[in-house]
Amino acid sequence: MESLIQVAYLFASIAFIIAIKLLNSPSTARLGNLIGALGMLGGIVATLFYKSIIRYEWILIGLVLGSLVGAWLALKVKMTAMPQMVALLNGFGGAASALVASAEAAKELLTNTLSFLSAFSLTTIGLSIVIGSVTFTGSLIAFAKLQELISGRPFLLPAHHYQSLLLFLLSLGATAYFSLTKGEIAGMYVLSIASFLLGFWITLPIGGADMPVIVAFLNSLSGLAAAATGFVLNNYLLIIAGTLVGASGLILTQIMSRAMNRSLWNVLFGAVGAEVSSGGSGDRTVRSTTAEDVALMLSYAKEVVIVPGYGMAVAQAQHAVKKLVDALSEKGVETRFAIHPVAGRMPGHMNVLLAEADIPYEKLYEMERINPDFPQVDVALVIGANDVVNPAARKDQNSPLYGMPILDVDKAKTVVVLKRSMNPGFAGVENELFYQPNTYMLFGDARKSLESLTQALKEV
Repeated sequence: MESLIQVAYLFASIAFIIAIKLLNSPSTARLGNLIGALGMLGGIVATLFYKSIIRYEWILIGLVLGSLVGAWLALKVKMTAMPQMVALLNGFGGAASALVASAEAAKELLTNTLSFLSAFSLTTIGLSIVIGSVTFTGSLIAFAKLQELISGRPFLLPAHHYQSLLLFLLSLGATAYFSLTKGEIAGMYVLSIASFLLGFWITLPIGGADMPVIVAFLNSLSGLAAAATGFVLNNYLLIIAGTLVGASGLILTQIMSRAMNRSLWNVLFGAVGAEVSSGGSGDRTVRSTTAEDVALMLSYAKEVVIVPGYGMAVAQAQHAVKKLVDALSEKGVETRFAIHPVAGRMPGHMNVLLAEADIPYEKLYEMERINPDFPQVDVALVIGANDVVNPAARKDQNSPLYGMPILDVDKAKTVVVLKRSMNPGFAGVENELFYQPNTYMLFGDARKSLESLTQALKEV
């Protein structure tokens, strides 16, 4: 039976690898997700055959409750709320790892003493608790910011980063003490409390603009916590799955950081967005327009590039965008979508929303592919995007966005921005794009504006 379990683990691991590969493309992501879920199901079923499991009551209760909650979330949570749900699931993964490692220590404490465990086992228990606790509390703060339960602005206490450093060193020191003293329980309590607080302290200074990076980073930490727990239990599937998640999450974090031209260190400790920068707008002119005027512009355009942002997600305007694209297609106007890597509040957020509205995958262009084409674009239609289209990132060395790669929408012949107001984005930086002579502002709720725009286009 042990051999069969390990063979099942091998097939589950292969399924995870194939799933991650398929998740690289929007066209195969759904299949990859299904294969990954089947691999996890196979791993769970195989684990239930371990001879050390003699009672299944609590396992079945957990399985039923977890399945019901998961099904409810999948059916009820809107696609616009995916970022906060992902953050919450990352936190649950970290909490599960910490609890399992704690339970393993408790089991040894009840049957023998922790001194029977090797230094390696004690260290992995400590690391699992530390990483899992940081992931859990950090994800709770990320969820609260994304859900707007608390402000998305960075929150800094006096000497905040020194306090974070102290908690980090205390967590590591307590882990070392726990291991070297052969399981002194006081060390476990200290490392649990310190790492629990560390998750809060690390995530509170993160501004809303950096959420795509921190969500990817927390995802990586949840994988590392699972891998550490795998070493605690000597479970190869947990080790492999956790390592895959940890490595892929870390790579994604690096990609997101590079897209913002900032290091992970700067994201974690830079506190971008703490103050709103006015940029000295003075009495510069903003050109407001109407849906009818924009419809006229679009009807005479050969190509329109649509730039979606978080405002589109908040307004749940993706289906209205699809209707506009269909109306433009009927008039012979070519449409494409420009996708910035950190548009929205999680990696791939815009891709998921547009896929939900049945926007063809081939119409979605990444920043590097579409930026050279903007000078030839007749109309760039910006829907709720802000920081990722701010020319200050190229021009203003005093801007916190300076050096961040952006979509070059300002180089299009005409730019139309759909936005509720002139408020800055999550980075707290005023957008220079709004004051350009070729930019027009269509104020209002994005979904309603798009519906009016589509109707006006049909009447042109």
